[in-house]
This record gives sequence, structure tokens and C-alpha cells, in this order.
Amino acid sequence: MATPVRAARLCRLAGRTVTSVSVTRSLPATRCYMAASTGNNLQFRLDELTAHSSLDLFKKNTAVIYRMLGLDPSHVQKNPERFQDWAVVFGDEKISSGRHYWEVTVKKSREFRLGVAEALMSREDCVGTNGSSWVFGYAQRKWFAMTGNKMVPVAQVGKPDRIGIRLDYEAGVLELMDIEKHAIVHTIRAQFKTPLCPAFGLWDGELLTHSGLEEPGGLK
Repeated sequence: MATPVRAARLCRLAGRTVTSVSVTRSLPATRCYMAASTGNNLQFRLDELTAHSSLDLFKKNTAVIYRMLGLDPSHVQKNPERFQDWAVVFGDEKISSGRHYWEVTVKKSREFRLGVAEALMSREDCVGTNGSSWVFGYAQRKWFAMTGNKMVPVAQVGKPDRIGIRLDYEAGVLELMDIEKHAIVHTIRAQFKTPLCPAFGLWDGELLTHSGLEEPGGLK
């Protein structure tokens, strides 16, 4: 998917501030999502209709790979839910309550963002650059937390092969888990008011999602 590569670079570089000016727009209510998740064991796949043209989904839409050239955007089905400028894809499940946990294999990527975003977030923005998305990212061998276009360094994570994401909707908490150390690494606190979707940004390599998991106990 041939995307505005220069624009994508601006979004993905963790060491730079991305200023995004866009008009938030409401997406059509005709899109058919899976039933909104209200309990544990969240099960989702990646939503191909939201995927930017540089992202290819595989493994029954549980994994995504970044291709710098990608497809010609004119060959991709046009719809208002697709990200046009940013290499982002959403999960196909909306979350409106409850506690949820999923994991992501990240060992084959060096630049990515993982977290949640409002289901109706503007497709003109990149996840992390507005107040409608909350993510943990990795770039230039460093981790960070990001929302509202503000980055906070996350130390002592290293580069594990697989990480965990835990969301408590009512408590307004999104947590990054170090699975190997069985520890909570960083917490983002927010007030979630509208349905959320798992959200992913990718500018190198591939990611593999693992959902339908039990929330781990005894975390440090």
C-alpha cells in the first residue's frame, strides 16, 4: 500500500513531536462490529476495513506485517473507517466495560504502538497523537507511553519477545505488562467514556496478537 511515507515517518519516530490538525468526524453507524465486550477473555481479530494500505493481515487476521511500499491506495476498498495516512489498524471488537487482557508478540518489529483507541477516533490521526487514543510504543530501542501527542519514557523494559496489555475500563487504567518478569511496567490513567477498540501502529516488521486470554494473577 503506497502511503505517504514521509508522513508515516513523522508519526513513527518516537523522538519527535507530531502535531496533527484534523477535524474529528463521526463514522457511520452502519458498520457491523462483533458484540461489544463487557467481561474478561476479550477475543478479537484485526479489522481489515480499518487497516492502512501499508499493512497486510495474515494468520486469520490475528497478525499484521508492515510493507513500506504496500498496495496502491487506489486498489484498496475505500471506506471512512480506513486509516489513510498512518500505518494503523484496529481490532474488530468494541469494549464498553469490564477488565480485559491480551498479549502481542513483538520480537519481529522495532517500531510499533499498542494500546486502545475510541472506536470513532478520527482516521486522519495516528494513535497516540490525540486525546482519543492511549498507547505504549517502541522506537529507537526505547519504550514510551503516549496520549494527546505527549510521550512519557518507560524505562527498564528491554525488548521482550512478547508483552501484555491489560485494560480496566471502569477504573480508567491501561497497563503494560512484562510477561517474563510477571510485572506491571507502566500504567496510563484516563477517563474512558465511549467504546474502545484494541489499536496497533506498525512501521517495521510484524506483530502477532493473542486474545481470549485469562488475566494473569499475582502481578508485581
